[in-house]
Amino acid sequence: MTDTAKILLDLLDLEELDSNLYRGSGSGGETPTRIYGGQVIAQALAAAYVTVSEKLCHSLHAYFIRPGDPSRPVIYEVDPARDGRSFTTRRVVAMQNGKQILNLAASFHAPEPGWDHQHTMPVVPPPDGLEPRHEILLRNAFRVESGKRGEFIRPRPFEIREVEPRDPLTPEKTSDLNNMWVRMEAAKGAGPELQHILMAYVSDFGLLGSSLRPHGLTFHKPGAMTASLDHAMWFHGPVQFENWHLYTMDAPFTGHGRGFNRGAIYTEGGKLVASVAQEGLLRPLST
Repeated sequence: MTDTAKILLDLLDLEELDSNLYRGSGSGGETPTRIYGGQVIAQALAAAYVTVSEKLCHSLHAYFIRPGDPSRPVIYEVDPARDGRSFTTRRVVAMQNGKQILNLAASFHAPEPGWDHQHTMPVVPPPDGLEPRHEILLRNAFRVESGKRGEFIRPRPFEIREVEPRDPLTPEKTSDLNNMWVRMEAAKGAGPELQHILMAYVSDFGLLGSSLRPHGLTFHKPGAMTASLDHAMWFHGPVQFENWHLYTMDAPFTGHGRGFNRGAIYTEGGKLVASVAQEGLLRPLST
């Protein structure tokens, strides 16, 4: 297991303070200036999972209320809203400095039989042969000032290979369709709850970037203020995140300073295991 993978797994292992009250670290995630949204979602889901037995999450809905401070821990308060025979509901409030930074509602479902169908996975090049994203960033690190270089060269706990990568600093305008392969080898052997938590963590990565593509923007190119506003996720099947998964995303609409993004996550064999939707802030810096 790599050091970065261990750091991530430690981030998701919350400290129990009291009944339905947990504490997670804010530091060690994706960004040094504010807590990465996927981290808060994953920690909130981890807190909810502690209070649930014999059911797996099938959906979650979250609102980002304030940016998180990575220098301080995050307190997660779980409201055991309902325990039913088939469905269990939890509400989680994430707090820092006595103020809410995220609200999350999650529903958990006991397995049961039913009809099955799904959309077919898009036909894209397989991950083998695609350049790893961290190598693309390393190649471009010399193009940014030294103070920003750490974001380009730091190791990451999961591996990403973009199907159509763009220049991170001088991106062209292109389609909002955004495909990437992703996996985390350290997920091998994890239980189904942790597999969900890890996928929730990754689900916020690159999703808002779909809204940036038609406008010739990236997170590394100044020009827009960006932030996740809300996030919804549905789990459809078992996850084995140590294997490659295709995260296919698009952005049907941008306007009024916001961008709407959708995602679907497939196994390499084509099984749809999760769907995602998110609206994000996309505000021109000139306004």
